[in-house]
Amino acid sequence: MKLSNNIANIKTYYFAKKLAEVRALNESGKVIINLGIGSPDIATPNAVMNSLKTAISKEGASQYQSYSGIPELRKGFAKWYKTIYDVDLNSDTEILPLMGSKEAIMHIHLAFCNPGDTVLIPNPGYPTYASSAKMLGLNVVYYNLIEDNDWLPSIAELEKLPLSNCKVMWINYPNMPTGATAERACLTRLIEFAKQKEVLLVNDNPYSLILNSKPISIHSCSADYDEVLELNSLSKSHNMSGWRVGVVSGSEENIRHLLKVKSNFDSGMYKPIQIAAVEALKMGNEWFDELNQEYNERAAIIYEIIEQLGCTHNEKHKGMFVWAKVNPSQRSGEELSDYLLYNHDIFATPGSVFGTNGDQYIRFSLCVEQKQLREVLNRVKNRAV
Repeated sequence: MKLSNNIANIKTYYFAKKLAEVRALNESGKVIINLGIGSPDIATPNAVMNSLKTAISKEGASQYQSYSGIPELRKGFAKWYKTIYDVDLNSDTEILPLMGSKEAIMHIHLAFCNPGDTVLIPNPGYPTYASSAKMLGLNVVYYNLIEDNDWLPSIAELEKLPLSNCKVMWINYPNMPTGATAERACLTRLIEFAKQKEVLLVNDNPYSLILNSKPISIHSCSADYDEVLELNSLSKSHNMSGWRVGVVSGSEENIRHLLKVKSNFDSGMYKPIQIAAVEALKMGNEWFDELNQEYNERAAIIYEIIEQLGCTHNEKHKGMFVWAKVNPSQRSGEELSDYLLYNHDIFATPGSVFGTNGDQYIRFSLCVEQKQLREVLNRVKNRAV
């Protein structure tokens, strides 16, 4: 069968291809250490696991569930937003649980864009923003994030972009892949810009609790939530990436539009997972302190690896990755990534995966135990790079 034009223009997700190559190398006898993927390796909290086990045996556990999630989960997210971000959300009307926040990217494009409309996407940025838009026949316009501006959008540049029929602008702070954070003043300026241009501003916010002592929600910068949406997730903050539990929050009207789309795509989240997620949302500071202590120790080893490679980095940046600049006199990020894979049995993600502004960078994941990170350090110390 002939592919649709939209699908024909979409490349296979980079990690799907590269991880298949890594598996093949392992099967050939190599021992590849994977620093490429942000899938937490630390165990999910015991209380969450026990809650799931109990819920599985309850009557009705395997039945279809509400498209908008059980009330307990919506209330749990509302309380969590108040505790973490000091933001008040109505659990009945301003919160929509998701099967992972990734699905909401497509839902948002479907709900608010027509074919030919424009979406603004960061360069570098999460590749799914662009692939989702292209699948729907939307016009992708990239805006630049650069190191000299601390990886923040430039309002002056945004004003010069072709914004006719622009419906959605994607931002992601703390940023993936760079780890940059956005202060309240920056988010407020972006909201004002979006409101002026009648663009829906969407903040993708799953990294705010990783190595970040000042988590911010975009809702804390918006009076009525009408012009903003925010995605969040338990994948990174609670080590539940495979559970697929996320949330989108915004105004009652915008959430209603998204629910209309979502209700045509799934038949509700498995109830025991929702009940376990309620338990996860109760985790206090002790959980996050222990989690971030481990990530800090891992980051320290990665900083040593980066130094051995002749790269540079910014220790102020947050999140689950370390974004390193490659010495341009040596090689590009992609060349260094391939060199590490084929000569040192190490996989790290080239920054070019996230856009042209990432060409001279490479990304290392913190989702690798310290023993393996020390082995990586030994490999780059003992073999010339």
